[in-house]
Amino acid sequence: MNTRTRVLTGTALAVALGAGAFGAVSASATPASTTARAAAVPAKKDGPSDKNFTTTTHLTVDAATRAAQAALKAAVAENQKVTVAVVDRNGNTIVTLRGDGAGPQSYESAQRKAYTAVSWNAPTSVLVGRLAQAPNLKDIPGTLFLGGGTPVQANGAPVAGIGVAGAPSGDLDEKFAKAGVDALGK
Repeated sequence: MNTRTRVLTGTALAVALGAGAFGAVSASATPASTTARAAAVPAKKDGPSDKNFTTTTHLTVDAATRAAQAALKAAVAENQKVTVAVVDRNGNTIVTLRGDGAGPQSYESAQRKAYTAVSWNAPTSVLVGRLAQAPNLKDIPGTLFLGGGTPVQANGAPVAGIGVAGAPSGDLDEKFAKAGVDALGK
């Protein structure tokens, strides 16, 4: 075979293979897109459960507000000027109440304490003790390892966090945060 024949044969073979591959890709694209559309349709309530989804428990805005108000009320009863933050399981703020006269630093501190408590499902006063074994914990963004954060639990699992900041001690902040958790049980 001369060079020209080899080039033409090779080109024809490449075109045939390319067309075959394009046809195979096009043919397989239709079922995949149909499957993707079918997966986006919500499962029927009366049908079998889909293992691709989970159900989680969250505080309502009303419950979060009630908890924050109870924590703030407990602080005011002891003449303390604090800020109270309630975050969901993912650390997103649901409600923040800045009490009259609370310091400007208390706003962010309350949110970070709440985030820390829900992230580790433990009061922040307990987590302070863990810093001795793992000092790098304090380097995790958004956390604050000072007393004043308490998790809210449902069946032992964290569903929210309440953080209080502004009292002269973390023990007082945490006492007020617990008052918020207790208000959810009423």
